[in-house]
Amino acid sequence: MRRKYASALALAQQIRRGELTVPQLVEMLLSQPDRHGCYTFLNAEQAMSRAAAVQQKIENGRAVSPLAGVPLAVKDNICVQGMPTTCASKMLRSFVPPYSATVVQKAEGADMIILGKLNMDEFAMGSTGETSCFGAVSNPYDSSRTAGGSSSGAAAAVAAGNALLALGSDTGGSVRQPCAYCGTVGLKPTYGAVSRYGLIAYASSLDTVGIVANTVADAAALFAQIKGKDEKDATSLESAPISLKTLSGSSLKGKKIGLPEELFGQGVDEAVRERVLAAADAMKQCGAEVTHFSLPMLRYGVAAYYILACAEASANLARYDGVRYGHRAEGCQTVEALYNASRSEGFGYEVKKRILLGNFVLSEGYYDAYYRKALRAKQLLCEAYQDALSRYDFLLTPVTPTVAPKLGTVLTDPMKMYLSDMYTVTVNLTGLPALALPCGTDQDGLPIGLQMIGRPFDEQNLLGAGCAFEKITL
Repeated sequence: MRRKYASALALAQQIRRGELTVPQLVEMLLSQPDRHGCYTFLNAEQAMSRAAAVQQKIENGRAVSPLAGVPLAVKDNICVQGMPTTCASKMLRSFVPPYSATVVQKAEGADMIILGKLNMDEFAMGSTGETSCFGAVSNPYDSSRTAGGSSSGAAAAVAAGNALLALGSDTGGSVRQPCAYCGTVGLKPTYGAVSRYGLIAYASSLDTVGIVANTVADAAALFAQIKGKDEKDATSLESAPISLKTLSGSSLKGKKIGLPEELFGQGVDEAVRERVLAAADAMKQCGAEVTHFSLPMLRYGVAAYYILACAEASANLARYDGVRYGHRAEGCQTVEALYNASRSEGFGYEVKKRILLGNFVLSEGYYDAYYRKALRAKQLLCEAYQDALSRYDFLLTPVTPTVAPKLGTVLTDPMKMYLSDMYTVTVNLTGLPALALPCGTDQDGLPIGLQMIGRPFDEQNLLGAGCAFEKITL
């Protein structure tokens, strides 16, 4: 069904048993050619040095994490001390942060090794991996197609075997959508379950650090390491611990699963609909109770999302003015000219478009007409999902309406790109956790993904259901 590389947890066990060393594993990954443009920076020398130190720690019995010795790749909008963190933008092409994001600190505290930084859509704005100043990321299943976005490099690297695990960010589907296109597992945690400190902001009320993996158990293991409250992020919260042992025995029996009718109708490719419905039938055969129901508020999701996300982006990206850091234009005689030239030269087309949209919906005369209504729609969506999840344990939907499109076909049709986000953006608007899982391929062998949406801070049960589904499909 999909490219299947060794699980990170299985390789960590091999390391503990002495069948494999950490330097051997790191060298194996670093030696893989990057045929799909997954990386913006490889941390080869430091990774090998740290691998030797972690190997010594494991041999001395001082490494206790289940992921000790496992290499990790990081999306290029998550700060890693001493490594370029560019957001795939000319604006930050030379920025090297003096600190690491909390999620990176926690991963390194679990004796993981940072391999490098992953390509992405510029400032996480895009869903095809084509807006990067480093060039497009291609799909490992078909290099003429996109890897999705904005965490394009993360999904492609794991699918191609250039990484075992990756950290990405998900603002409107940016982990789940590329995972669906590339046949990998993607976890978007509950908003607040993982610290955003060190994640360069796109839309602060929607941004979530997410995980790309080969298996649900691998994603769960990494989530267990990075979750939790952080004093540096006031929106973060503590939640129940994740039990990997419990996950392995999870079952779908007795689970109530709801399928929103609005996401299985017009606009969905027949192959996508068939595979997701077949997955629902497989869950039913395992004892789950599967029911179709209506969630009419979904129709407002895309409009509300792009109004709110662009509004927040216009505020967050105002800091890039050519004065303190980032790209600085040459030959400007006034501060205003410096601002204009630096931002015009530093930002790409898609970023500039979203900044302009954000400024428009926040401007006098349009705030009430657009922004305030979008906030109201967000509240109604939260209430609609709360009602649905009071009746169902999980909601099941496609991740995307189609398989991965051809490179160069979506950026010229922004309406098509934005409407494809209908399946993912409402999860960010409501702050809910969601899991993207491979559920088959189309007639050309291209991956198709399903999405399971769970209750707030209920990742244990969501991941358990994902593990149970994985058992019956692999």
